Amino acid sequence: MERQSMYMIGVDIGTTSTKAVMFEENGKIVAKADVGYPLYTPTSSVAEQDSDEIFGAVVQTLKQVMIQSEVKPEQLMFVSFSSAMHSVIVVDADGKPLSRCITWGDNRSAVWAERLKHEMNGHEIYLRTGTPIHPMSPLTKLMWLRYDNADLFQKASKFISIKEYVLAKLFNEYVVDYSIASATGMMNLEKLDWDEAALEIAGVSRNQLSKLVPTTHALSGMNSVFAEEIGLAASTPFIVGASDGVLSNLGVNAIDPGVVAATIGTSGAIRTVVDRPVTDPKGRIFCYALTEKHWVIGGAVNNGGMLFRWARDEFAAAEVETAKRLGMDPYDLLMQVIEKVRPGSDGLLFHPYLTGERAPLWNSSARGSFFGLNMHHRKEHMIRSVLEGVIFNLYTVLLAMEESIGRPQKIQATGGFARSPVWRQMMADIFDQEVVVPESIESSCLGAAVLGLYAIGNTDSLGIVGGMVGATHVHKPIKENAEIYQQLLPIFIQIPRKLEDEYEAITKLQHQSRLLD
Repeated sequence: MERQSMYMIGVDIGTTSTKAVMFEENGKIVAKADVGYPLYTPTSSVAEQDSDEIFGAVVQTLKQVMIQSEVKPEQLMFVSFSSAMHSVIVVDADGKPLSRCITWGDNRSAVWAERLKHEMNGHEIYLRTGTPIHPMSPLTKLMWLRYDNADLFQKASKFISIKEYVLAKLFNEYVVDYSIASATGMMNLEKLDWDEAALEIAGVSRNQLSKLVPTTHALSGMNSVFAEEIGLAASTPFIVGASDGVLSNLGVNAIDPGVVAATIGTSGAIRTVVDRPVTDPKGRIFCYALTEKHWVIGGAVNNGGMLFRWARDEFAAAEVETAKRLGMDPYDLLMQVIEKVRPGSDGLLFHPYLTGERAPLWNSSARGSFFGLNMHHRKEHMIRSVLEGVIFNLYTVLLAMEESIGRPQKIQATGGFARSPVWRQMMADIFDQEVVVPESIESSCLGAAVLGLYAIGNTDSLGIVGGMVGATHVHKPIKENAEIYQQLLPIFIQIPRKLEDEYEAITKLQHQSRLLD
């Protein structure tokens, strides 16, 4: 009798939308769905979401892929989860949210991050937990809630992330995987347990946090109401999974030693897999869990593709209108324009810190700047230097990583930027290394699915992802371009080091101006 085809679903709970992708066991995509939701930013420091809107998006995407695929519930091996990191939701004893979901981009804990870093031995906590001291960190968010929102803090039964919220609604159980927990700033990497000193600083007890479980942990016995709505059997295993960053590495087959994944979407990140926890004496890189045997180190940057959108909107109104008349994508036309500008933008550098910066500065007060402007620079130079600045910044994160891992053997590039041949070549030239763009575009969902196969014992190696990910583009560095960028790099690195006090002063002035408006 012929074996019935079996399927798997990877779900990625992202910052702007939730995606669900159904795969065949060999990694071929069968169906996919994407449901978006708003980010609430009433002020420049606030970045929140509605937990129930996100839960609804998870249910809807799962329901849509089941309907599209016409796969029977018994043919589904599992659902496995990827999720954005660093979120905090305050819930009561009934599991109802007392706050919105405070996302990684929320900056209200900036003062507490600075105090933790400079007055409260924060670096020692980083060395044990792997999460850089920054307002993105749930540890600093809990400090802010504890001291600046005491009424809300004291009403809390639990403090959880968005993935924990979704799984608790589906299964009435609070669990947090080692990967999401390792991004809280409160999990001891060596012990795979909550760090007592971090909990004390946060002012929370163990029973106010979820139970720690491996990323391969399976839940079953889903709430029958949701199982029926989605079209799944209540017995379908749900693999708790990991964070989107580490699963993106897995999803582009960047899991072998020396292989680095560089991603530029709205923001950006650069990461590699190691076989044990590694932290940086200078506190520049993160370390998060993938499995108990696989750890991902690297750095995330705030400022990625969104700066190309900013440059388009602020500098290129005429080009946008021309593109409309020609029936072109404005970004494609802009790439044609900047391709005529020489690499290095004729000595113009852009520091892309328009929303502060995470790696490698970990400075929420950092601000953007053009450096080297003179009379012969035109707007096309400025736009090209914005794109170069994004890559330069990512490269400085790689340089910090190289102190721990050595020079990488291979760069796998993903994200929206990878659609542009000009931007891809820029990365190869600035990194002075071959850049490969894998075929997989749903890397976090595929990573979640492969982790699920590993969790249920259908494979003994995460390396099977190699057979599921092709390569679409390969870019080799152009020697003359790489030489120009190598001359500019030291200048790019030195400027933010010299401007720390000025960053803080201008940020204070900007905050005062907003208060006066």
